[in-house]
Amino acid sequence: MIVAQPSAAEYGLSDDEVVNRVLGGDTAMFELLMRRYNQLVYRAARAILREDTEAEDVMQEAYVRAYQNLRQFAGRSKFSTWICRIAINEALKRRRRGSLYQEPPMSDDEDRPMGQMDQFVSPAPDPEQQASSEETRRLLENAIEALPEMYRAVFVLREVEDLDTQNTALALDIAEDAVKTRLRRARVTLRKYLFARIGASRKEVFPFPAPRCDRVVTGVFKRLTELAAEIPGGQPEA
Repeated sequence: MIVAQPSAAEYGLSDDEVVNRVLGGDTAMFELLMRRYNQLVYRAARAILREDTEAEDVMQEAYVRAYQNLRQFAGRSKFSTWICRIAINEALKRRRRGSLYQEPPMSDDEDRPMGQMDQFVSPAPDPEQQASSEETRRLLENAIEALPEMYRAVFVLREVEDLDTQNTALALDIAEDAVKTRLRRARVTLRKYLFARIGASRKEVFPFPAPRCDRVVTGVFKRLTELAAEIPGGQPEA
């Protein structure tokens, strides 16, 4: 599959317009969707897996699946929610295969003791950490990673990616009330001693810089090219 880079004018198209272009045969436009949502998809996958390489593998698999099933999207939800849900499903599937650390299930019951959350302790940043934005970012990443998964995934999507409650619930396939409960518990743990000092630096956690973005885009198109070679007619149907 040979693709041409989208033009500058095409970068202003809406997601639905880009999807329609891809479905019409303009496969190069799929790159726009990947570059728009690589950060979101990476953070969502990493919130489940807590490992960079696995998260990138999940991203590529999610985009390939999205491309292959693009006609099923049909604009019934936001593309960002749809692709995020695909990535989360793939991440959960990988974790269930037992290749990574598995955390114990937890309840959303407000009346039960917080258990593992109560045991979460984060050291206050020392003067060197306060002086370095990179150190501060890493401190925040470590604090988020220490949260139980059920809170971590909600926290990343709501507080880091700024998804609303409805789309977070759709992405994680849980009730909106569960999103609110889990977010509240995560905030209780983190805000007292961490966010008051770090503030806006939350937007910088788990960055997905351009070289990694390029690597994922290249990997996805390589996969699609390989799939095209296996299908009569040469191009996989989107």
